[in-house]
Amino acid sequence: MSNPAAPPTPPRYPAVPYGQAHFKGIRQEGALYVDKTRFLHELERHRYVFFVRPRRFGKTCWLSLLESYYDRHEAADFDAVFGGTDIGRAATPNRGRHVVLRFNFSAFNNALETLERNFESYCGIVFADALKRHPDLFPSAAVEQMCAERTINDKLVALFAHCQREGVSLYVLIDEYDNFANTILAESGADAYHSFTHGGGFYRSFFATLKAGTETGSVDRLFVTGVSPVTMDDVTSGFNIGTNISQLPEFNELLGFTEAEVRGLLEKYRDLGVFDQNMEDALGLMREWYNGYRFAEDAENDVYNPDMVLYYLNHSVPNKPGPRRLIDANVRIDYGKLRHLLLTERRLNGNFDLLGEAVSGGRVDCEMAESFPLAALPRRENFLSLLHCFGLLSIRGVSAGVAYLGTPNQTVRQLLYSQLRDAYGDVGAFRPDFLEFDRLTRGMALRGEWRPFVDALARAVREQTGIRDYLHGEKVVQSFLAAYLNIAGYFVVYTEAELGKGYADLAVVPLTARFPAMRHGFVIELKYLGRTAQEQSRVTALAEQAENQLRGYLADRRWREQHGDIAFTGLVLVFRGWELVHAAEVTMEST
Repeated sequence: MSNPAAPPTPPRYPAVPYGQAHFKGIRQEGALYVDKTRFLHELERHRYVFFVRPRRFGKTCWLSLLESYYDRHEAADFDAVFGGTDIGRAATPNRGRHVVLRFNFSAFNNALETLERNFESYCGIVFADALKRHPDLFPSAAVEQMCAERTINDKLVALFAHCQREGVSLYVLIDEYDNFANTILAESGADAYHSFTHGGGFYRSFFATLKAGTETGSVDRLFVTGVSPVTMDDVTSGFNIGTNISQLPEFNELLGFTEAEVRGLLEKYRDLGVFDQNMEDALGLMREWYNGYRFAEDAENDVYNPDMVLYYLNHSVPNKPGPRRLIDANVRIDYGKLRHLLLTERRLNGNFDLLGEAVSGGRVDCEMAESFPLAALPRRENFLSLLHCFGLLSIRGVSAGVAYLGTPNQTVRQLLYSQLRDAYGDVGAFRPDFLEFDRLTRGMALRGEWRPFVDALARAVREQTGIRDYLHGEKVVQSFLAAYLNIAGYFVVYTEAELGKGYADLAVVPLTARFPAMRHGFVIELKYLGRTAQEQSRVTALAEQAENQLRGYLADRRWREQHGDIAFTGLVLVFRGWELVHAAEVTMEST
């Protein structure tokens, strides 16, 4: 009797390093890696560097790469870690010649009352560990003496003197430099923030000490990362410690994946037999949800958020259908970190209106600011520049030398809609029944039942009078409506969608990738009248105008081919102030 055939050996493939930020570990384990080491050559032209990128964009992994490349303690592992990479084939003279001090300021408890003590304790541990890794440069007696100094600033001064005397070269890496500053600002206010970033504050003193180290040559190189330039401007009086490379086109693709790189990842796993999704469909989905970030006005390409790409791959390999939820919960932005930017004395301010304008799909012109202190944040260009740093807005083009910004992708749009809803709730303006709206939007997507949702929203606005102060103008109503159509995630909402040689206010498409049974979509045209406009004839005229526009939109051949299996209904909604005064449908069959 023959033995049964052995089960087939599962194909070997590189692991998806989702959530991993230890570069050396990724390389030693043979995990997936998109090679960015070519940027080291250009980076070495700048000694002292400041670099901001949004959360979950690969900053920590990049600093881990710098540590592996430049720390003399890691030099013996160079071939194993960097073999096969661009820098492995053409290393720079600086590789493996520094003592690296690497700080991560998200690594300790940042409660205000213990912040300075925890900062001192953490920095002291990092300081001692770095010196003990190089006993040939720092004799035990010298280490003991330096570590005995009272503050991290005193320790650094002693270290700089030793390095200058002995010819030791330091490379200082700082990750999440603004993490605890942003937390304190959001939770405790501007006075608490100023207490350590201004005057004789401990954090300002820390950067002053680092600057002194660069001036004596002890700190040969410095690389600082975060999500915002605000704190750096405050603690260094305008970032006079080095070069801000965040908006230089040559570093636009330093972090993030180009479309060619994403396609290469999908092809790699497909060729290994562990990615069986349709390549073009998967790439199209990722392009719409994860692409669209551009950080320099003169950059040629957008980049994908790398965390989101790895999140998708992690749910797709080996041969899985992909993530049920397209938005990785880890990229969500804590509303508390934005609250102080949107509220003034418990009222929504002009920044809130700018946020709504940006998410509504209209282009927002902006003279991009490279850095600015907290005190200058209320200025329009600074607030928009901050949203750009956060990854909530991206450069969509340049006109007459001025950048115009828009949301980069569907993930960010959905996150911004949630921020708008939170802001309305935070001032007590609008707190609808979320379970009811979940049920009603589900009915829209499954059965095309739009009127219960529209009636419920109009009724809630009538009953919750606080919202009335904020619903002024078509764009505001548009962003408000989009925010609540997104309440349950059944739809993808496009604002200012190009259809039929025009721009529809809202195109609402069911998210069939997640909910394949939902096949009803909507194209919505909004019209707005001020509260003083009482003539019914004006309402009728606007409604007729909207119906004609919708017929053109619904007849768009390209749109119908793109969404051929979706039944679209046109909706005319006319508002007078905060009041919905007309609602009607235009169906595809009427075209």
